Amino acid sequence: MDAFIHFLEIAVSVLAVVVTVMFLYQPLYLVIPLLFHRKKPQGEAPKRRFAILIAARNEEAVLPHLLDSIKAQDYPEALITTYVVADNCTDKTAKLAREHGAVVFERFNKVQVGKGYALDYLLTQLKEQGLLENHDAFMIFDADNLLLPNYFTEMNKTCAQGYDAFCGYRNTKNFGTNWISAGYGIWYLHDSTHLNQSRSIIGANCAVNGTGFGFTRELLERMGGWKFFTLTEDIEFSAVSAARGYRIGYCHDAILFDEQPTRWKQSYRQRIRWSQGGIQVSFKHFKEFFKGMSHLRTLYSSFEMFTLSFWGMAVGVTAGVLGLLLVFLEMGFVALLNTIGIALLTTYLTTAGMAALTVATEWKRIAAPTRWKLLSILCFPIFMITWAPIAVLAGFYKFQWTPIDHTAAVSVTELTGTKKS
Repeated sequence: MDAFIHFLEIAVSVLAVVVTVMFLYQPLYLVIPLLFHRKKPQGEAPKRRFAILIAARNEEAVLPHLLDSIKAQDYPEALITTYVVADNCTDKTAKLAREHGAVVFERFNKVQVGKGYALDYLLTQLKEQGLLENHDAFMIFDADNLLLPNYFTEMNKTCAQGYDAFCGYRNTKNFGTNWISAGYGIWYLHDSTHLNQSRSIIGANCAVNGTGFGFTRELLERMGGWKFFTLTEDIEFSAVSAARGYRIGYCHDAILFDEQPTRWKQSYRQRIRWSQGGIQVSFKHFKEFFKGMSHLRTLYSSFEMFTLSFWGMAVGVTAGVLGLLLVFLEMGFVALLNTIGIALLTTYLTTAGMAALTVATEWKRIAAPTRWKLLSILCFPIFMITWAPIAVLAGFYKFQWTPIDHTAAVSVTELTGTKKS
């Protein structure tokens, strides 16, 4: 037993160093935007022709508001074309999309289900009709999104910097509904203003997160079309981009709002899917992670995506479990409970601190009353802690895509007009 404990002590020490090295960038990303600012592009950027791609499934309640926010852009209307794929719809999504000026394709396929397949179908239709060449860049949005009027003016500036792909700032239109929507809201704000903004400042590759991202026609051709069909096509796109050297830029001033789940069952189902999608990507692109890390140009971006994959999380979980086992063997059950309690408290306080920093820096951009902004800081750690059991349970469910209902039918004017500070 003594020999085993000694081995365990060495293993825990080594893993502690490995985990520190793997995730040190996370706290650094919190402070980089406070210490440094990325210079904004100067001069007039040549205006690109944008194609908007929207995969919508029974989204009649919210899609018209997105299409209206696109029409209200201060970017030349002639340079924006909106395409909607009404995917297995049984409502008026297709009809309303056409009435609001979108070019609509209807798809009925109950076997290949999911956003990735819908986007592939849409892009294939555009290619077959010779429409791809009419556009310089393609932007992907979800039907529940809302865009501020200067979205494409700002995004065009980022496109002009030579990136292969690009993403904007993701905000939440129902932040103040309850602790679940606020939890999502803070995470996406953190993802934008700390993770992607920090990556942009230091010149690293950014990562897309589900909606509000795009790519050039040249990149689409290099990829051979849209080939991302896992449950988390955004993570897959980011991972492949990192490994293959496709450059993803970030625009902090291209702001969109989207709707977050408000019911536990809905959130649970969505996060199960995300966890399963992360596992899919980790196994499917395992070799590409290491191939990317073997080249200097793609080393850091591939390394970062590896740490955020199933493999990176597995290293962290293994270190934690072995550490708890060592405490139990050396000091007993009571010490184990104390250690778990301290770990949970530390996690809560650390996560609350991250939330407080995020809310403080993004205060004016959060569409919620003051009291709810403050209360969300206390709720956010609970939201994040619930990820642990969900991630574990994900391995016991059948991998399948499930839609999320969107009901927050609000316009940009209503949202920003009621914004409180």
